[in-house]
Amino acid sequence: MTEKVHKKELTKLNKFQTYTLYFFLFAFLGWCMETIYAIIVLGHFTKRGFLYGPLCPIYGYGALILIAFLGKYRNQAFKLFIYSAVIFSVFEYMASYVLEVLFHSYWWDYTNDFFNLNGRISIFYSLAWGIIAIIFVGHLYPFLKKKVNLVLSKIPYQIKIFLLYSICIIFIVDTILSCIRYLNV
Repeated sequence: MTEKVHKKELTKLNKFQTYTLYFFLFAFLGWCMETIYAIIVLGHFTKRGFLYGPLCPIYGYGALILIAFLGKYRNQAFKLFIYSAVIFSVFEYMASYVLEVLFHSYWWDYTNDFFNLNGRISIFYSLAWGIIAIIFVGHLYPFLKKKVNLVLSKIPYQIKIFLLYSICIIFIVDTILSCIRYLNV
């Protein structure tokens, strides 16, 4: 029995690998959300995000923050809302600042939004991050976690590892090429 349990554990992704997988999943879903939003607002497809590929890493990192640190407030909606609104506003501000300093470009500008801070964050999006966090922690993540675990249970361990490392390599190459592109503009 213990040999069976030990063998099963060797076929599962460890915590870091699982978090890496979630990073890519939610970075992709964030890119999809941004793309759909742009299509609705602009009426046509617009390339979203920093990278060449279909990932918005800020959403991947945001999801990891929610999963690893704020998920414990799942049953405390008010705390989750406040902490998320503050943490993600600071995170969004810092990301905007770093991207501007490094690449002299803006990926979003809230200058015309009510109650904004240097065009980097606004009260509307701060409140939206709080609401999104409640939806994510309470509903989206638990639902997708079950689906991901179901899919992963059907994939041999070596294939999971190969795919995960392949996606990591592609992401690193994309990040390097994207940095070069924006540094040369």
